Parts: sequence; structure tokens; C-alpha cells
Amino acid sequence: MILKDKVVIITGAGPGMGQAMCKGAAAEGAKVAISARSTEFINKLRDEIVAEGGDVIAVPTDVSDNAQCQNLAKATLDKWGRIDGLVHSAYYHPDWANLEAASVDQLAQAFDVIALGGLRMAQAVIPTMKKQGAGSLVNISTLASRKPMPGEGGYAMCKAALNQLSRQLAIELSGTGIRANTALMGWMDGVPLDGFFASMGDEGVAFKKQRASEIPVGHIPPDAECAKAVYFLLSDYASEVTGAALDVNGGDWVAP
Repeated sequence: MILKDKVVIITGAGPGMGQAMCKGAAAEGAKVAISARSTEFINKLRDEIVAEGGDVIAVPTDVSDNAQCQNLAKATLDKWGRIDGLVHSAYYHPDWANLEAASVDQLAQAFDVIALGGLRMAQAVIPTMKKQGAGSLVNISTLASRKPMPGEGGYAMCKAALNQLSRQLAIELSGTGIRANTALMGWMDGVPLDGFFASMGDEGVAFKKQRASEIPVGHIPPDAECAKAVYFLLSDYASEVTGAALDVNGGDWVAP
């Protein structure tokens, strides 16, 4: 168990990658504080994890609200007495549109949740991690911040700011024992993508097959498999890794 006895907070525990990370981290031995805005969803997820023998709490959290971020950190401390890891996965996705026609209000909301939400959560856990002399911050980003796609510019801009947050914190937290890294996810097979393909009707089947053929590993990576890269960054196996941006996309993007 790569995360045995680690206490980990995960934001954005919705269907897909967020849910997969919560279940997988618990299976890897972590004590997990799961959070999202939907109380009903995270309570159901909590019950599923508990039924599998996991140690977990569910704390409804809107990361655009600083008080709620602080409350999530406090609830975790009250339960387990420490915080070893933070995974910031919460996001808001603006409508698909080229930037010349994008809604600035939607982009501001996306920036507030993705980038500033990441900062709020980091500020909530850093004091505890400093006292412990150790901690791991992992921000979940996107391939789109490396490989621009038409219509995805607003979301990618906000995730690019999150990438920089990890880099900046890695330097600013030098000597504290706190590491900060980014995992950049590409196309992931799971509930959200299944819904996207289904919305395309018959064309969705062909498009999914085409996309799979374009990815070097030969398939669209499953979200539960992609989540394993996050466990690595949280774990002691990555003790010497900070300020890094790990591409988790099956080779869909190969950095120069």
C-alpha cells in the first residue's frame, strides 16, 4: 500500500477522476477526506469506501469560499490529527468557445475555482504541514495547457495558472519538507467522457475509436489508472520530486 497511514484531502470528488482518486487512495491505505459541493454525492461515495474497509470522512466544500477551505482542513485535523497530502482536483469548466467569443464571467469563475481554489486549499493546509515538517501538494491539471485545442482555451488558461502555482509553491516552500507537483491529465476513459461520446450519437462511437488510435498506448487511459500517478506524487516514493509537472496521458503529448 503506497499510501498506508497517510492522511489525504481530495477536492473535486465528483464522478470520474475525482471519485476514482478517492476510492483508489483509500485502497492504497490512505485516510481520506473527500470533498465536493454536492453533499449527497460525497456521502454516497463515503459510504461506498467505508463498505470496502476504508477510513474516510466527507466534508462538503466549495473551494471558491475561503472559510469552507479552512473548515475542510480543520475537519481533517480534528479527525486524524495531521494532513500529509492535498490533491486539488476541483474545477469549473466554462462553455466550449474560442477565446474571442468566450464569456469573461465564466472564465473568472473557472479561475476562481481552479487556480484560486488551489491557492486557498494550499493556504489551509500549509501551516499544518510546516509543523509536521512534511507534506505533499498535488494539483490536477490538463493536457490542454500543453497542447492547445480550439474551444478549450479558457479552461486551459486557468489550469496553466494552476501549473504555475505548483512551481511557485515548490520554490517558496523550500526547506519546509513540503513538496508541490502537478499531474497533467489527458483524455480519460470514465463517466464524464462516456457522456461526451454519448452526446454525439452514432458519431461518438467512431470518434472514440479514432481518439484511441491516436494515443500511443493504444487506448484512452482509464481514469482509475491515471489516478495511480497521483498516489505516486503523494507517496514517499516521490520524496525527492517537487516542482515537477507529470504528463499522464498515454503519450498523447510527449514533452520536448
